[in-house]
Amino acid sequence: MRYMEGFRRQREAMVARYRAAGYITSNPVAEAMLRVPREEFMEPSLREYAYMDAPSPIPGDGRQTISAPYMYPVTYEPLKLKPGDHVLEVGAGSGYGAALARELVGKSGLVVAIEINRETYEFASSNLERTGYGDVRLILGDGTLGHPGGAPYDAVSITAASPDFPPPLVEQLRSPGRMIAPIGAASFYGQDLVLFEKTGEGGKRRTLMQVAYVPLIGEHGWTRR
Repeated sequence: MRYMEGFRRQREAMVARYRAAGYITSNPVAEAMLRVPREEFMEPSLREYAYMDAPSPIPGDGRQTISAPYMYPVTYEPLKLKPGDHVLEVGAGSGYGAALARELVGKSGLVVAIEINRETYEFASSNLERTGYGDVRLILGDGTLGHPGGAPYDAVSITAASPDFPPPLVEQLRSPGRMIAPIGAASFYGQDLVLFEKTGEGGKRRTLMQVAYVPLIGEHGWTRR
């Protein structure tokens, strides 16, 4: 119990810190981050670092990480997720992002998360089942192709550096709808985190900040698997 209480206090401190920094700007995102136990999505040997402002490695091909915790409100606040939304996450990673999205869209919503690396997929699946988010639709496959079975999506989150917004994902995005992705090569200089808002007239883009992500793998990524 003391173990769990210590993590709860760290979650509360994290949310307070991110509110003060302006990363968290809405109550739903704050509440989701308070409810999801980030430590349960870490490698067991690294759980004590769950609430540090840094990424941590997870099982995969050596490049996969659970992103620094502040990157999740940075991503989800612009998407403006609400109950009932259909959300697609490309790059499930640890499953933590999908769990947060599940909290934000509620039981009436749908979260589809696609992971291309089998070992990472199995890690995410285990984490989501263990923490009560087994209703996330987790798929092993090429996320750049999306998942037509859950479309149209109100929001899409791409969690790896992409050359551009993959055409299949743009097609599967509802209009109006929002998609966010790091755009640019995985280099020392990082990428632009870009928000795409689809409208009946096409869409508009807005660069939010500079970020650093691993390259997106898949047919519409930097390399095919």
